[in-house]
Amino acid sequence: MNKVAIILLALALLISGCTRHRPSDKPPIHPNPNMDSQPRYNPQAPSEFFADGKAMRTPVAGTVARGWLEDDPEYYTGMTADGKEVRQSPVPIDMELLKRGRERYDIYCSPCHSRVGDGKGIMIQRGYIPPPSFHEERLRDTTDGYIFHVITNGIRNMPAYHFQIPVQDRWAIVAYLRALQRSKHATAADVPSDIRENVKQ
Repeated sequence: MNKVAIILLALALLISGCTRHRPSDKPPIHPNPNMDSQPRYNPQAPSEFFADGKAMRTPVAGTVARGWLEDDPEYYTGMTADGKEVRQSPVPIDMELLKRGRERYDIYCSPCHSRVGDGKGIMIQRGYIPPPSFHEERLRDTTDGYIFHVITNGIRNMPAYHFQIPVQDRWAIVAYLRALQRSKHATAADVPSDIRENVKQ
């Protein structure tokens, strides 16, 4: 077979491969059909294969799914290795974090706590039990770890938000909440010197 015939055959095969998207009444060819239809179980389905009758298996003890290793207890729990609340957030605070914290706070926290943190959000106007104001001395003096813990696990009437709010965003909310508290109790010393003279005392 000469080179021209080989090229023409290759082109014919190439063109025929481009027309496979057209509908056909013929069933597809399956040289190895056992890969097309494999037996499987639906979630929570029973199984006669395992002794406990469950198709869903418990992960092997000590295993951690990829991307889920929580090897920094202060970051992931707000607690030190000896079980004490961290005094300050382990996340560096910058303007980007504060902006993210404000956005997440307005979504998840402000309906009850209000946008200024005084506990008079719109849900309170609809009959919810008022939460405490973030500007109380007790909450101004508490640790960042405690606030993180409450966001994560909830407290009294407040639900847990560990499923809705990722860890980084919880620390962002903590940072923004601290900014809210500081704004309510700011002094002249907190105002940058270049704009202090334009602020009325």
